[in-house]
Amino acid sequence: MSLNPTEVNDLIRKRRSTFPKQFDPGKKIPDDIVRQVLENAIWAPTHAQTEPWHFVVFTDHGLKRLAEFQSELYKSETPDFKADKYQKLKEQPLVASHIIAICMKRSPINRVPEVEEIAAVACAVENIYLSLNAYGIAGYWTTGGVTYFESAKAFFGLGPADRLLGFFYLGYAAVPSPPGKRIPLSQKSVWINE
Repeated sequence: MSLNPTEVNDLIRKRRSTFPKQFDPGKKIPDDIVRQVLENAIWAPTHAQTEPWHFVVFTDHGLKRLAEFQSELYKSETPDFKADKYQKLKEQPLVASHIIAICMKRSPINRVPEVEEIAAVACAVENIYLSLNAYGIAGYWTTGGVTYFESAKAFFGLGPADRLLGFFYLGYAAVPSPPGKRIPLSQKSVWINE
């Protein structure tokens, strides 16, 4: 296989998170593109071939269903309830074209450590990000909302050993994200050659 390294480098370096407030509300991504993005996601590395990723995709009326579920769960289970957060949970999903619940389902045998399963799902999410970039679609992975509510698991078809790892919002950007920046590699790496 021959890929142009410059194009691959560019694809990776131009990957951005685009927040839902930057989306063009109501502009829908074709479902076939979202399916292709998820097809790319499942080609992530996975130790012992457990393929722990599981995706629950919300679109159209499903976005309202997710918004209602998470806002009401937040309201019923949060001791320090905040009305503005409740409203955000109820309204923010409606600006997206699709929202993907990012889930990790443990192998029934639990052959590999949980952290490796989480890492595999995170690799799948990076494949989502890169695929969206190639299609000119905006995206944002958030661990907000009801991500860490144990009682949310059943809604997403998860068992006690599984984890909800957040939500990936998809849309078209009305307001582009600024160019990224990183600390130089020289400050983040050590080379040992003796």
